[in-house]
Amino acid sequence: MDHAQLWQLLVALALGMLIGLQRGWHERNAPVGGRIAGIRTFGLLALTGALTAILATPFGPGIVITTAAGIILVLGLAHWLDSREDHDLGLTTVVAGLVTYLLGVLALSGELQLAVATAVIVTLVLHFKQSLHHALDHLSDSEIRGILQLALIAVVLLPVLPNRAYGPWAALNPYEIWLLVVLIAGISLAAYFAMRLTGPDKGVMITSLLGGLASSTALTLSLARMNARLPLPRLLASGILLAAAIMYPRILLEVAVVNPALLPALWPPMLAMTLGCALAASACWRYREPFGRIDTSTLATQPFQLLPALQFGALLVVIMLVAHGIKANMGEQGLWLVSIIAGLTDVDAITLTLARMARDTISTDTAVTGITLAAITNTLVKGGLALFAGHWPLCRALWPGLVLAVALALLTLSLI
Repeated sequence: MDHAQLWQLLVALALGMLIGLQRGWHERNAPVGGRIAGIRTFGLLALTGALTAILATPFGPGIVITTAAGIILVLGLAHWLDSREDHDLGLTTVVAGLVTYLLGVLALSGELQLAVATAVIVTLVLHFKQSLHHALDHLSDSEIRGILQLALIAVVLLPVLPNRAYGPWAALNPYEIWLLVVLIAGISLAAYFAMRLTGPDKGVMITSLLGGLASSTALTLSLARMNARLPLPRLLASGILLAAAIMYPRILLEVAVVNPALLPALWPPMLAMTLGCALAASACWRYREPFGRIDTSTLATQPFQLLPALQFGALLVVIMLVAHGIKANMGEQGLWLVSIIAGLTDVDAITLTLARMARDTISTDTAVTGITLAAITNTLVKGGLALFAGHWPLCRALWPGLVLAVALALLTLSLI
């Protein structure tokens, strides 16, 4: 046995003991001898897997399968005897024991890093049993459906899509388009659950912070409508400005995923707009009206739904075709017109389109200017929505902050 194998055996033993540490702590109140498996047993299970992997070289891979079957039989029998006394039918310890054995096999098969990462994940999953069960108890049918639908488009549909260019100007790559849809859907679903965890009674500012991550435009419209029923213009303006301030870091996150090379040129105008909106939100909050408890549950976004994802994908295809067509016939500067028009409805689609095109089709300056113009347009749209749904007092409190953000962005662009 060489030093590498000895090191792998020690790591396998440590991983098993890590999982066994959690299992032993979980059953710490059981009487002596009443545990199915603890820190020593799990350490030995992982070591058994490691030794079996070594024996697979002279005896063949069948020994790994045979040993696994034997471990399942022994652990299953122990679980059956234990369940006759405490009537606990859970199979977690049995499954964890089998996984621990397989981690030992994995460690001796040259996949040491994967074995370590898996062991840590398994330990975390085992330890957060109560939290996971609590979360399941509070999930609604629509939330479960949203999680499953997101898994469907991310894990089932995405891998089978062709990763090559199609259509006019080779503008459409099905795999990349759907990957962008998954990205936006994932961000929105994460924001939804973050808002759910904080609760609907945490106030306008926290709701605006998380709702802005999901959809700052939708949250602006909701707050503007609330002002029509409950006139609190400075308080609600601070919420809209905070939601707008979150939109710009979200743009940077999307660009970081698609084309991180744009970030050095894009972050100055995005940071300027973030600071402008954040400062204005702070000023509005400081001089807000006295108010009691406000139920913000109506501001919560919906969990992931398949139809809006398909609609976003269709919008993304249209914008990509239009952008490539205008670039081919009018040059790169024509894309700025597309950015302004796209920003009227959705800033994500044009952001992802320009970031993707900047990898090989357009210059960095064109992409950065286009994304910034789309953000500026969408910022001004929020002011229009406030006037349409929330009336003049809300606009008087809101517009100075939006104008400040736009002015800072234009100043930053002129200096780049």
